[in-house]
Amino acid sequence: MESYATAQQVYVAGLVFARVASMIMLMPGLGEASISPRIRLSFALVTAICVAPIAAPHLPPLSTTVGGLTGHILKEVIVGLMLGAILRLFMSSLATAGEIISIQTTLAFAQTANPLQAQPGTSVTSFLSVLGLTLIFATNLHHQFLTAMVHSYTLFEPTRDVPMGDAVKLAINTVSQSIALGVQLSAPVIVFSVVFNIATGLIGRVMPQFQIFFVATPLSVLIGLSLLALSISLIGLVWISRYEAFLHVFL
Repeated sequence: MESYATAQQVYVAGLVFARVASMIMLMPGLGEASISPRIRLSFALVTAICVAPIAAPHLPPLSTTVGGLTGHILKEVIVGLMLGAILRLFMSSLATAGEIISIQTTLAFAQTANPLQAQPGTSVTSFLSVLGLTLIFATNLHHQFLTAMVHSYTLFEPTRDVPMGDAVKLAINTVSQSIALGVQLSAPVIVFSVVFNIATGLIGRVMPQFQIFFVATPLSVLIGLSLLALSISLIGLVWISRYEAFLHVFL
């Protein structure tokens, strides 16, 4: 390798690749299960080569022991997985909103293949997940992911210990914010469901002979999906703005 790169340069590129590849494997959009692992690893290798000159001043010198080398690689992998997982966790807000909307509109049993997950989900959840991924690339928000990779070497320097306590706290805050945001995004359908169920309950008490179930179920689906269609632009706008503000933690 000395004819092409020094041992220190290969060492730097390897450490950067360990963090970048771990982050890309979980990152929204680039780390989806539908994308071939070879494509993701190839992209991670090219990105690592580009980031290596910037990250080189923050990396430790070449270790002379196997234990030291293994420790540095494991630390970089842990940091990459931590950052990628946190970025992925925020996507759960759309899944939460989709599940709530599906339950309120009686469409929870309408299962379909979710291209962003390894298991099927409700149709509304799959639609909102694809919508969020589309907005990320349409607004060039994925460029912020690459910026976060570079800034991660300032926030989580390889020469320091991994702040596991802060990482766990950030993950817990991310999950709580995602659930709260999911409830907020589905608020119009929740309000409609409460009012509609109260109204149908009163009608059922006033007119016991009226077959309220056969009338209420189609109306619930029709009006609920109509509200979703009317508020879908607002849902996308609010979600992408909150995601962009969330990314400023790493920038």
